[in-house]
Amino acid sequence: MTLETDLLIDRRRLKRRLFVWRVIAVAAVIACTVLAVGIGGLKPSGAHIARIRIVGVIGEDRKLVDLIRAVAKDTSAKALLLIINSPGGTVGGSEVLYYAIREVAEKKPVVAIMGSVAASGGYMAAVAAPRIYARESTVTGSIGVLMQSIEFSELLGKIGVSAETLTSGPLKDQPSEFHRLSDSGRTVLRGLVMDLYDQFIEKVAVGRNMEPGYVRELADGRVYSGRQALKLKLIDAIGGESDARTWLAIAKDIPETVEVREIEKLNAWERLVGEAADGVFGGVLKSLLSQRLNLDGPMAIWQSFDIKQ
Repeated sequence: MTLETDLLIDRRRLKRRLFVWRVIAVAAVIACTVLAVGIGGLKPSGAHIARIRIVGVIGEDRKLVDLIRAVAKDTSAKALLLIINSPGGTVGGSEVLYYAIREVAEKKPVVAIMGSVAASGGYMAAVAAPRIYARESTVTGSIGVLMQSIEFSELLGKIGVSAETLTSGPLKDQPSEFHRLSDSGRTVLRGLVMDLYDQFIEKVAVGRNMEPGYVRELADGRVYSGRQALKLKLIDAIGGESDARTWLAIAKDIPETVEVREIEKLNAWERLVGEAADGVFGGVLKSLLSQRLNLDGPMAIWQSFDIKQ
């Protein structure tokens, strides 16, 4: 082997080593940056207005609730803007959001800004804010509660399948996929739904400073446009974020020059992974979720919303 050949081989080895170390160095920088963003190390400090989005079907979302409650404790956050685009969701999940938002509203200004839809549980979250804006075309209202179950007994009978259930009491398996609701089961579950409905009415009455009787007249489950909701006093004004900023400046003395800071429940790494996973599995997950909504209960959700869109 000649000297020139040896030098060529050594040079190639050196290049490979340099390439490997460069890749490691770049990966380390990216990892440190993502970690810093994830733990908040690169977040600027100073006075700001927090912006939090409530999007999609509402469930038990601990991260979102913790973010909202953190705004109440953050002395540098002078106000909270809630961007709501949701058809509602579980009664429990919507209730937790409602009380978390009320907790912030007791300490600083909170404004809810409705997008295309803020109905049922989405509206429950909105009424926790003392000030609500909506578009003229926003779909809102749908004040009410539903509980659904699917029952397969006739189908199972046609294919020769039967089910036996042992229960500790006559109402333990109400509702069930394997038999129709009994009269007593229907009465009990109806009572549960109406009690949750009464709680919803109370929240709207308190949040909008209305008489419960007036709210009940509006709360037959129907949806309203933003323009209709304004006439009924379910919202305060037609407008968006710029209108909310103007109101904060005039009514709460928070200048429009104060920056708005997006508060997200996912850090940079989670967003990256989430976007990749959504591209692969998003359609399947959304399809499953839309089916699950027909089985779960009780729900405060506007049923005409097509989650697959």
